[in-house]
Amino acid sequence: MLYSAYMPLPTAKLEQEYMARGFRAVAGLDEAGKGAWAGPVVAGSVILPENVDLPGLDDSKRLNAKQREELYKRIVEQAIAWGVGLREAADIDEIGLAEAHRQAMQEAVDALTPRPDFLLVDGLGIRKLGVQAECIIKGDQKVRCIAAASIIAKVTRDRLMIQYAKEFGDYGFDEHKGYGTEQHQSALSKLGVCSLHRLSYEPVYRGWQKSLFA
Repeated sequence: MLYSAYMPLPTAKLEQEYMARGFRAVAGLDEAGKGAWAGPVVAGSVILPENVDLPGLDDSKRLNAKQREELYKRIVEQAIAWGVGLREAADIDEIGLAEAHRQAMQEAVDALTPRPDFLLVDGLGIRKLGVQAECIIKGDQKVRCIAAASIIAKVTRDRLMIQYAKEFGDYGFDEHKGYGTEQHQSALSKLGVCSLHRLSYEPVYRGWQKSLFA
């Protein structure tokens, strides 16, 4: 683990509480890439069986790439259902991050069969998904199915950014995954923006303006 061993792992407690209330398919929902300067925002959704075996399951941000890949494989193999949804940078620029985030979440929910009858969603505010939901701050650190969804979203997005790096090699997308690191800032200053960049993000927009008048 990358974080302290004293940090508790996510549990199935909340899932079990909703199942005890009569909900049959409780899904976790999370996203990756909301804060990136380039690439898509990706949502993951997961319905887990009660007896799932996912040792070390945690918030994707607390895991390294190897751990995430191993857990991704286990989740896909054991989940009752899992799904992804995404919106590209151009969509984020056109409709705004909040709506692009919501639409990616909706797509991830719609990909689930059986359809969930309750959602446990990481963060705040994403409720208009056609299914009853509870939003949980830092849910990916607390709730088992949300942690699983965070891994589905993160691994899916990282794989996409690694593929994009083959097309836009000089930007280093396989390393920083589109986030605003020093490496990415340096590439932007040298190369300007590409089609993966979110022009509605102020730092990217400033770089784009500079490239127009260089």
